[in-house]
Amino acid sequence: MTATELRPNPMTGVLARLHGRTAADVPRWAVWTAYAVSLTVLPAGLWRILSVDLRIPLMETSADGPPPPEWFGGEWWYVIGLSLVSEALAFLAVGLVSEWGQRVPGWVPRLGGRRIPILAAVVPAGIGATLNTLLWPYGMTMISMGHKVNGEVGSGPVPHGWRAVVFFGAYWPLALWGPLLGVLTVHYYRRRRAAESRA
Repeated sequence: MTATELRPNPMTGVLARLHGRTAADVPRWAVWTAYAVSLTVLPAGLWRILSVDLRIPLMETSADGPPPPEWFGGEWWYVIGLSLVSEALAFLAVGLVSEWGQRVPGWVPRLGGRRIPILAAVVPAGIGATLNTLLWPYGMTMISMGHKVNGEVGSGPVPHGWRAVVFFGAYWPLALWGPLLGVLTVHYYRRRRAAESRA
């Protein structure tokens, strides 16, 4: 065995600290899919913070439409909070491939170490996958066609040119959130059921 083979992979250590240990019998594709779920949300959150809070001109408005929000009425924290909550919800997908998605972490008072029932993870994850699969592909299709999310044609922020590339590049990845989470949820359910049947 060479020195290179004995040297631990530093990336493995970083990922383990970030999300805890990967659960047993989880294939590599599932781990990368879980990280991909978090990455689908990140560009939209950054776009909101840059365009609304930091006032970088990533939005333009139609001539008869309202101007971009003026620091969101002074409530800059709303945009940051929305972005952080969205990212935290997406990061929960990592629990579907990690040990903390099967057992409550030991540092949690009174519950630490307890087994998490399969449906306690599968039901919320399934609901999230369904809602995001219905919401984002439809919503982004409507916006791409120049409609409001409810299907009406209306004025509002209209991206053109490079702004359109940045906007759609930031928001279209959200259309993958639901399907990727759905695949992970099914995998989690089948893996946990198979493990219980062997026990």
